[in-house]
Formats: sequence, C-alpha cells, structure tokens
Amino acid sequence: MANPNLTTGGIWRLNCGDQEIARLTVTGADMPWIHADVEELPGFEDFRPVFAEQERAVDKEDWERADACYTKIRGALTMTFPGGSPVAEFMLYIHDDGTAGWRWHDEPFDGVNQ
Repeated sequence: MANPNLTTGGIWRLNCGDQEIARLTVTGADMPWIHADVEELPGFEDFRPVFAEQERAVDKEDWERADACYTKIRGALTMTFPGGSPVAEFMLYIHDDGTAGWRWHDEPFDGVNQ
C-alpha cells in the first residue's frame, strides 16, 4: 500500500508558530527524499535568506554552515503531514527556483532538538 504522505499533489505545510508560511505540494519522491513545488505565504520571506544560505553552504560543501542553517530552520519552523498531524523531524531544503526537497522521520533525529 502506498504511503498517502507521498501522493503527488499532497500538501505538506510549513509553519512558524501558529502561522502557515508555505505549502509544499508533492511532485514526486525519490526515497528518502520528497520533492515539491513551494507556495510561499506571508511570513516565508523572513526565512528565505536562511534557505538561500543553506543552499550555498551545501553547494560549497561547507557542512558546518549547512548544519547551522538546519539548526535555525528546525528551531523556528514546524511541518505537518497532508492529514494535518505534526512531523516529528525533517530536513528541508527550499531552493531559489520555487522547489523543495526534504526527508522526514517519525521521531526526532538522535541528539537534535531534544
């Protein structure tokens, strides 16, 4: 049985506190990664620089800087599954071209955000 969270067209939501700041519409999956188109909502603009910095750091293989961006993102943002339940852990990349890629886990990653 297919995982309903991976269904093309499913919408994952990115939140800052109680405010939804982006909708991620699934376009495909290449496990463990999910790919989506991003619909930016009010409040997303505050995080654009962090996602851009993260992408530059990964491109330069500056893993320390990429990890620092991940920490900022996970410290400020939460994600929900298409059904509305919270995602316990995720690693999200939002690209300048309006697409996103992420992976998730049902429990927090070891040693992170605990």
